[in-house]
Amino acid sequence: MASPISYLTFFFLLLILLSTTTGTVTTTTTTTINSNSVLVALLDSRYTELSELVEKALLLQTLEDAVSRHNITIFAPRNEALERDLDPEFKRFLLEPRNLRALQTLVLHHVVPARLGGAYWPNETASHNTLCDDPLHLARLETNRFVGDAEVVRADDVVRNDGIIHGIGRLLVPKSVQLDFNRRRSLRAISAVKPEGAPEVDPRTNRLKKPATVPVGSPPVLPIYSAMAPGPSLAPAPAPGPGGPHHHFDGESQVKDFIQTLLQYGGYNEMADILVNLTNLATEMGKLVSEGYVLTVLAPNDEAMAKLTTDQLAEPGAPEKIMYYHIVPEYQTEESMYNAVRRFGKVQYDTLHVPHKVLAQEADGSVKFGGGEDTAYLFDPDIYIDGRISVQGIDGVLFPVTVEKSSKIKSAKSNDVAKVVSTPRRVVYLSMGVEKLCRVV
Repeated sequence: MASPISYLTFFFLLLILLSTTTGTVTTTTTTTINSNSVLVALLDSRYTELSELVEKALLLQTLEDAVSRHNITIFAPRNEALERDLDPEFKRFLLEPRNLRALQTLVLHHVVPARLGGAYWPNETASHNTLCDDPLHLARLETNRFVGDAEVVRADDVVRNDGIIHGIGRLLVPKSVQLDFNRRRSLRAISAVKPEGAPEVDPRTNRLKKPATVPVGSPPVLPIYSAMAPGPSLAPAPAPGPGGPHHHFDGESQVKDFIQTLLQYGGYNEMADILVNLTNLATEMGKLVSEGYVLTVLAPNDEAMAKLTTDQLAEPGAPEKIMYYHIVPEYQTEESMYNAVRRFGKVQYDTLHVPHKVLAQEADGSVKFGGGEDTAYLFDPDIYIDGRISVQGIDGVLFPVTVEKSSKIKSAKSNDVAKVVSTPRRVVYLSMGVEKLCRVV
């Protein structure tokens, strides 16, 4: 059985051991840092961004050694200077593992191995060595204190027996770190870029051989005619737009919205009926818009559609041809078309009924499609405009120039050249009264 003296001896030794360790932080080395040290105060201060940089730079041991030897002064940038004001590219450069030495140099540049309180500040510029090779220059301008090009915004913000922390307005960047960053950025700028050829199209399938890499929302790589389904005078097969099946636009919903707008607007029920019931154009237009294409629809009103004849609609594919000729593969509003015809006099717009174009010109303060007596005016402007689809109401049905009309123009050229020069190619506007389109179907 142990004697009471041995128990008392063990108890006193335990008390001595606890008293020697109370109030100290023991590191993995022989250096000990008091819990009231300026370094501990920095890690627990408002300067959290600088504290994170100290930890990422693996400098805790270095700063502990510096504090154990002498007083230090830390110039701590405010958090905003490192979060919002710092160049993101420069911050990314500092945090790259290969640039650890540059990050360590930058952090140590903010620490002076001397006690510089707020009461001490030279009237003239004075240099002080830091824990890195680049010195710091202290100066005073009237009542303002400066460290390098940074103003001291919180003098003596943290005061401890072994050091002081001053808050400054911006990060201090030593010349060596700035030169290293500039050198790396210049190398990236002049580095060679592997050239990429234009996208190749397979002539047999009319599809891209290799999908093109384009940013989201970019204009399609292929022309709109190559992306359309087979139709009258169109490409033989569909082709993908940017991003393949991953659509960046909800074209189907946009087409439904503009058709619903036509019905609610009133006077364009026949046009909506053709798009939805007599053709598959609504589906095709939705696919085109989903792939990034834009469209302008010249929509004839019900009064104009009622003048179509049975013969004109009985020909196979006639409704599709009529509608294709009223769709322009551009995004045009009433203002843009009117400005164009005001500036250029006459403008020819491509249509989806290739290779036919529709002629537009200024007349009576509006836009007139066609020429001579057979014309269609822009009657209801901007019925629907959403940035992808534009619907403009017109008071006539447009038709491309027929073969007979072309032969008459050629004969007119041989007989009277002056008339041909003054007479533009006209788009025929049918004015014959016939039964309604719904009765034909």
